[in-house]
Amino acid sequence: MCGQFWQTYYQEAQKLAEANGKTIVLVFQGSDWCAPCIKLDREVWSQREFREYAASHLVMLKADFPRRSKNALPTEQAKANTALAERYNRNGIFPLVVILDSNGKVLGETSYQKIGPEGYIALIESYLSKS
Repeated sequence: MCGQFWQTYYQEAQKLAEANGKTIVLVFQGSDWCAPCIKLDREVWSQREFREYAASHLVMLKADFPRRSKNALPTEQAKANTALAERYNRNGIFPLVVILDSNGKVLGETSYQKIGPEGYIALIESYLSKS
């Protein structure tokens, strides 16, 4: 994953979304233990087609919950991710993809689906057309 592609703090993502008229895609993942999360990253987020779409339409926000101590997040980041989970992922679903407007209103949710970048772009667009 390219570091510039992902935001890791909600406030930063929200500022970017507001300033640029973009939608936030909040991804709850377990980068070192959740197989569907890893597949989603490999099959969708890291694909050129999705990255190009995201660059002009989305602010990608990652809330990672690694389990291995070697992958532990800084305390501040872990707390921020837990706060996001309390607000948007109360059921602890991994992966969970939450589509948000720049005010933090939920427009739609999904999880891992084997639909590739085109499918996820279409799904995100369908949530935006309903808002």
